[in-house]
Amino acid sequence: MNDTITVCGIVATEPRHLVTETGIAITSLRLASPSRRWDRQTSTWGNGPTNWYTVTAFRSLAANVNRSLSKGDRVVVTGRVRIRNWERDGRGGTSVEIDAEGIGHDLAWGISNWMRLPRHVTEATAAPGSSPRVDHDTGEVHEDIPDAAHPPVEAVPDDTHPDERQGADDSLAAMLTPAGEPPDHPVGLDAA
Repeated sequence: MNDTITVCGIVATEPRHLVTETGIAITSLRLASPSRRWDRQTSTWGNGPTNWYTVTAFRSLAANVNRSLSKGDRVVVTGRVRIRNWERDGRGGTSVEIDAEGIGHDLAWGISNWMRLPRHVTEATAAPGSSPRVDHDTGEVHEDIPDAAHPPVEAVPDDTHPDERQGADDSLAAMLTPAGEPPDHPVGLDAA
């Protein structure tokens, strides 16, 4: 099934992390997606029904989720959805599962401190000794064993606009004209 869904919700359980015998990292959690409704009679907001999802992340996403999310965090999840019927002990129901393709903090509810890691840092399948160690308290990346196969990755400043980076061909500054002079072509409009 290739149906994709995006859900905003609250991490309802501490993420469970494991690594399989074949070295694949898996992290799962329960996600509660409550709805808020305006009650016209009382002129107040009230809670509506809550949708529940089981979210599963794999490989580097699983490792990053395990290090980044905690119970109670507001998140946005996107991924492939599966709906399954189940029966157990004479009871039955329907479960909705999301195989996550992306997960992040919901910035409508707070701020986040994001850090880019070299791709091999979070891969559970990286060769032993080939990946750096991440200090969970400070977020610093330490090279334990120098490895020529994984040269250091130069960080790109995240606060720099792409047009301001060295070598940008189509910079915003090149599109601006001196004050009082009309542009040669309408900016942002397709010529007819």
